Amino acid sequence: MEQGTIKIAIIEDDETIRNGYEFLINNTPGYRVVGAYASVEEASKLMEDTGAEVILLDIELPGINGIEALPKLKKILPDAYILILTVYESENLIFEALSNGASGYLTKNTSAAKIVEAVKEVMEGGGPMSVNIARLVIRSFQKNQDSPLSKRETQILQLIGEGKSRSQIATELFIDLETVKSHIRNTYHKLDVNSKADAIKIAKQNRLI
Repeated sequence: MEQGTIKIAIIEDDETIRNGYEFLINNTPGYRVVGAYASVEEASKLMEDTGAEVILLDIELPGINGIEALPKLKKILPDAYILILTVYESENLIFEALSNGASGYLTKNTSAAKIVEAVKEVMEGGGPMSVNIARLVIRSFQKNQDSPLSKRETQILQLIGEGKSRSQIATELFIDLETVKSHIRNTYHKLDVNSKADAIKIAKQNRLI
């Protein structure tokens, strides 16, 4: 391997996507995949000796998910930068990922060139994000900071406003359906409403979402 080549590990359970990333990176001068794994468990056993400098990490994985994996991976390779590469654009997951040690957050519709660019950016001390993710982060800071809703209630109401069903919300946030229903009941009570439409209307009027 040439001196100065950036060493990258990939944790992605979809073999086609994983192979695609590997092909893309290995055919870009100055970048090399030193490990590609289908799960965090597999990566944990094999990744330490690779010297990976950047880890591309999916969120929805068999076994340990990407959010839970972040502190574990930081222990294995404390100096590695971790870039989340996922289909999820949930505000809650973005902040969980960043607070757990992710250095950037990209969605899977990011172009091949942008992924390589993000690897270079994070190695130079940047915090790359897809445009839509950056918008979500900015919007979060513009919200009413005196909201009566908890962080989770706000997140669930946001997803309801995006047209997601209760079961879809449960899947996206890795919580059970009854927990979603409980948060919705609490939200309705706090906002003094009885319907989804009224909850969204009040929340938008008061900049809660």
